[in-house]
Amino acid sequence: MSKFPEYTHEKSQEWFNRALNAIPSGVYGHLGPSEGLFLPITKWPLMSDHAKGTYFWDVDGNKYLDFMCAYGPNVLGYCDEDVDAAAMEQLKKGNCTTSPSYKMVECAELLKDTVATADWAFFMKNGSDATTFSVMCARAHTGKKKMMFFKGYYHGDFQWAQKADYPGILPEEVENNVVVPWFDMDAMQKAYDEANGDFAGLIAQPYDHGNFFDNKTATKEQWAKVRKFCDDHGMVLIIDDVRTGFRLDLAGSDHYYGFKADLICFCKALANGYNMSAVCGQEHMKNTASSVVYTGSYWMSAEPFAACLACIPKMKRLDTPKMFREKGTQLCDGLVAAGKEHGFNLKVSGEPALFYLRIANELYLKRLIVGGFNGVYEFAKDFRNEGMDKTHNPEFTCMEIYVAYKDYIWMMGFIEKLLEKIAITVKGTTKVMIGENEVDFAGPYRRLPILDAIKEYAGVDVKGMNEEQLREVCKQLH
Repeated sequence: MSKFPEYTHEKSQEWFNRALNAIPSGVYGHLGPSEGLFLPITKWPLMSDHAKGTYFWDVDGNKYLDFMCAYGPNVLGYCDEDVDAAAMEQLKKGNCTTSPSYKMVECAELLKDTVATADWAFFMKNGSDATTFSVMCARAHTGKKKMMFFKGYYHGDFQWAQKADYPGILPEEVENNVVVPWFDMDAMQKAYDEANGDFAGLIAQPYDHGNFFDNKTATKEQWAKVRKFCDDHGMVLIIDDVRTGFRLDLAGSDHYYGFKADLICFCKALANGYNMSAVCGQEHMKNTASSVVYTGSYWMSAEPFAACLACIPKMKRLDTPKMFREKGTQLCDGLVAAGKEHGFNLKVSGEPALFYLRIANELYLKRLIVGGFNGVYEFAKDFRNEGMDKTHNPEFTCMEIYVAYKDYIWMMGFIEKLLEKIAITVKGTTKVMIGENEVDFAGPYRRLPILDAIKEYAGVDVKGMNEEQLREVCKQLH
């Protein structure tokens, strides 16, 4: 029996069921189970009640130490007294008014004094608003169409930033998106040449900090090359600092990595949970920003500006980037050590202020087999580098299974029965349509050795080849 309390979520589930009757998906987007990968769903706090500092409480009264910060905005913790006091004071005076509050001007001046790239600031509400405005500015400034992205990008969920096979997305909405590997200068030049130079700009995060894979930090040398490439090719360089902004460097993550972006996007940490985002830019982009038609009914609301005017100065007083590096490193080291004591191999990657943590789950499962279990399995959310990567299946749940005293022939038979059973249970038949193809999961399956499969489907007999010969075959087939 665990020494820790076993939380229950009856009220949370009741509220979620009510939500399902009134709201698509109940809770949609990344805060909900349909996209948030909450497994098992009965163990997740689907509805919150209140929050303070580093904790939040769900509707069942369960208390959580929250490392998520509501996915980033509450950089100073929930309900920070200084920020909330400034916001409440402004709310009593006015919020959404016919003319914008002077707080907007003060907020823009604060960003000019804080962010290295900022000669001006333009305000909106969400990260997607900011990245969309930046891309519009790049196209307006250059008169060109295409945008360059780094592989595995996420720049919000507006149409241009999604993928062609996503529901509701038209191919022509993303046809000008060109994706290249991170910091691959040859690939960037090749893409530019193939498009005959029709590139308005490049938009990228400060480093590769996506999900379901180990994050990869950048270097100043890498960004210096990208900055020069954009200068040499007349492309606008946009940094999406929505997640990392003010966490690595209060002057902006481009400053942290030793260069200046043409445009930089902020959102998460601007106002400690009050809804606002901003794009800051260099002087040569100011007239272009003025020319773009882009606005919203609540974009100049005063309450978030007041919150921002309290949040950023407090981050300066606390020197939060230094604090986040120190505490982030201490936390990660502690989690890794604690995991090791209990048989878990934890992998930490990325910047300490925005670390990515995963469990290499196969190790402790194998230890259970060694310890005497005849068979173990687990459904786990993880990234595997053995045949899966972010370009093939970036969001997946994996089942790990290990069995003692059996061989691969037994395992093939087991998997055959498992897939057939799943198909019948879920679909009522073994025949399932995948796209335009019908796949029959009924056994028996054909057994085909890997070398025979390569010969049959690739037309190459690789038996007896050495490594050099195999590499040459791969180049030819690629």
